[in-house]
Amino acid sequence: MLKRIYAIGLGMIILILFTACSNEWKEAEKQAFKMDTIMDIKAYGPKANKAIDAAFQRIDEIEKMASASIETSDISMINNASGKEYVKVHPEIINMIKTSIKYSELSEGAFDITVGPLIKLWGIGTENQKVPTDDEIKKVLPLVDYKNISIKESDNSIKLLKEGMSVDLGGIAKGYAADEAVRILKEYGVKSAIINLGGSSVYALGEKQDKSLWAIAVQHPRKDDNKNYTCIIRMPEQALSTSGDYERYFIKDGKRYHHILNPFTGYPADAKVMSDTIVISSDIPNCNMLADILTKVTFVSGMEKGFKIINGIQGVECIAVTTDYKIYKSSGWKEEMEDISPEFTLTN
Repeated sequence: MLKRIYAIGLGMIILILFTACSNEWKEAEKQAFKMDTIMDIKAYGPKANKAIDAAFQRIDEIEKMASASIETSDISMINNASGKEYVKVHPEIINMIKTSIKYSELSEGAFDITVGPLIKLWGIGTENQKVPTDDEIKKVLPLVDYKNISIKESDNSIKLLKEGMSVDLGGIAKGYAADEAVRILKEYGVKSAIINLGGSSVYALGEKQDKSLWAIAVQHPRKDDNKNYTCIIRMPEQALSTSGDYERYFIKDGKRYHHILNPFTGYPADAKVMSDTIVISSDIPNCNMLADILTKVTFVSGMEKGFKIINGIQGVECIAVTTDYKIYKSSGWKEEMEDISPEFTLTN
């Protein structure tokens, strides 16, 4: 029996206590369903409402160019022309794909946006989800290789070198959207905000009115309700991203099949990690996009190899929650952790 289970929601609890007392701390909060998830932005300031509207409008623009499920998007045009011709795209798509290739190289292929054929084959989170046969997976695996992406920066064009290839920016686009939302809120003079794009990409902007650290509760990977969480992370202005096998998955014959696919095997990643959370300094350019990518690197590579990569990047920290209910911290982890669920053991 195939049981379909996938959560679409904020996936992370943002614990915020404010006492509004001036126009500077005038609160505005809006939610919207975009990029296949519920997004929430809470901002403080005299122009907070307009800032949030502008941020969501910008996210719409990004989705229209970066979604593989929108026929008129740049990504769909690239995929439809695979093995045939170069396609001219927005410079932002070039930026996202170049960044993806950079971290594909760094992770030795653990992160690879050319998993599009595998995503379509599994169909996880759609009405067509299934467990493919070994032969079906072997047939599409040769199409998965970031090295077969060709970029001509002279005219902002891209070509996938093999017919049948397809790219999917699901592991980077929300992070890029979060970076853009941060930029727009700052343009409107917002100095304090929480940007929560589906729970997987969170940015704490500025500081709280009482000057205390932001409190972000990381979702429990085996309990769907927001009353249960792995731990609470206290942090200043920073980017945070979480990936886990609980976000979109189905269960068949007692086995969990989730949406984060291993580019080498064609199957859902099975590196004994249930979830991992990346925290990145706000001083690092494109910190949300980078956090989005690196959660997949650790999840697919496993804790040991993933942490080796994380520890080699300045300003990046990580915790990994393993299938034996242990929480591991990368060597550079310095954020406060509290209210750790008694089900988990914090291991240094």
